[in-house]
Amino acid sequence: MEQRHASAYVAEFVGTFVLVLFICMAVSVQVGGFRAPDFVALARAYGVGLVHAFTLAMLIYALGSASGAHFNPAVTVSLLGLRKIKPSDASIYILMQLAGAVAAALVTKAMLQDEGALANYGTPSVSAFLSGRALAGLVGEAIGTFVLMFAIMALAVNPRGDRSWAGWVIGAALGFAVMVLAPLTGASFNPARWFGPAIVSGSWTNAWIYIVGPILGAALATVVYKLVVLDPEAKGAEA
Repeated sequence: MEQRHASAYVAEFVGTFVLVLFICMAVSVQVGGFRAPDFVALARAYGVGLVHAFTLAMLIYALGSASGAHFNPAVTVSLLGLRKIKPSDASIYILMQLAGAVAAALVTKAMLQDEGALANYGTPSVSAFLSGRALAGLVGEAIGTFVLMFAIMALAVNPRGDRSWAGWVIGAALGFAVMVLAPLTGASFNPARWFGPAIVSGSWTNAWIYIVGPILGAALATVVYKLVVLDPEAKGAEA
């Protein structure tokens, strides 16, 4: 494990700030001055999903060489489990991610006070589709994060992965997961992306879903990918 430097910590703050800012702004603008019916919310998820995909892809190409482009505590925790990052660096990464997310939500609030308030400045929430079924919301967050982390494992962790495609593939994985699951859970898949707007709006409903779900999903993706792909590849190389 290499020692990370101050530039990596700054990159995690900046990357998380930009990612959360564009997501929260997109959600706030989409909601606007009214609460949309569910079918309209479904259509809007496609546009917001593209915002996720393009923003994350850009950030991976821009900052990946500086910090590894985590921008997500669930990703950092999973890579810590793989010993791809030191515990001390992981702790600072997570603090920078949370700080960046709060700063992004504050900027959203400053720019879109009335519109943003209607959407709790982009805070994800469990949809009426899943009313009374918190466990279903947890599963949705876990599945979305599983898909995201699976792409990260394939393109950024696997030594045979083509890193030139990392931004587009990882961004696309986040994007299509958001398009499908946003109408159900708000599609956070990232404790920092939930934490920033939740702090600013004071909206803490079902908070545990947006912390536990992503961490479980990312951890499961790490274990499955290692067992199915990395370990057999390592054994094949030794043969």
